[in-house]
Amino acid sequence: MPQVAIFIGSLSDEEKISPCAEVLKQLGISYRFTVTSAHRTPERTETLIDELEQSGVQVFICAAGMAAHLAGAVAARTIKPVIGIPVSSGTLAGMDALFSTVQMPPGFPVATVALDKAGAKNAAWMAAQILALHDKKLMQLLLDAREKFKADVAEAGAALTAKHQA
Repeated sequence: MPQVAIFIGSLSDEEKISPCAEVLKQLGISYRFTVTSAHRTPERTETLIDELEQSGVQVFICAAGMAAHLAGAVAARTIKPVIGIPVSSGTLAGMDALFSTVQMPPGFPVATVALDKAGAKNAAWMAAQILALHDKKLMQLLLDAREKFKADVAEAGAALTAKHQA
């Protein structure tokens, strides 16, 4: 039973969005990763949303480039949290996708993260934080990860300082 659904609008987006799946896997969060399009396969998208909600999905993560309507199309069909990842492509290098993903009408929110791999990672972290609201074990994993991030920065800082001491 997946807790998170990851939808990409095109198979060509997989490389940019796969870090999302990697973070979810590291945190032990079950997910389904698939391709569906708001424009080319609207019926498939609708069916997937319905099936995944019935199977227990709690968060939808949607990545698309250019017109980037996938996250909005999903948000129109569910009241579960939707996280949008704009994908860089085309002549506008992702700005079109960013604006399309972030400009949702009131009542149909899409939490929008950065483009591509950095956004994919943060989408997974945000999904984990949402799930951790009702999962103490996951919350502790997130707190532990934050401590590791702090320790990594302190270690890098000490190494850089030592390298550049006069």
